[in-house]
Amino acid sequence: MILSIIGITLGTIAIVLGFWDKKDHNMSANLLEGDTKNIEQAFIALQKEFTEYQVFNERKREELEKIINKNRLNSERSIGKIYKDLEPEIKNNKIRFDNLLNN
Repeated sequence: MILSIIGITLGTIAIVLGFWDKKDHNMSANLLEGDTKNIEQAFIALQKEFTEYQVFNERKREELEKIINKNRLNSERSIGKIYKDLEPEIKNNKIRFDNLLNN
């Protein structure tokens, strides 16, 4: 008799634990699913932000290249103009180099 009571009690405990485990498993699965969705959204947002960052940097690089090329061309023109202005004077020996070195 005592063994049958112990057996029924253990069986009931096993059934209750089975239902409790199933409920706990479903709750954990729901929490993991929510976390997975949040992580996916965060990853998509990170990809979008990184793409915008790349586009911004590419535009900024192109802009800086244009500025550098413009400055280079202006410098080349200035140097060319100075060279053209000095060339006849050098040929005619009008420049006294000792005066330039003393200043």
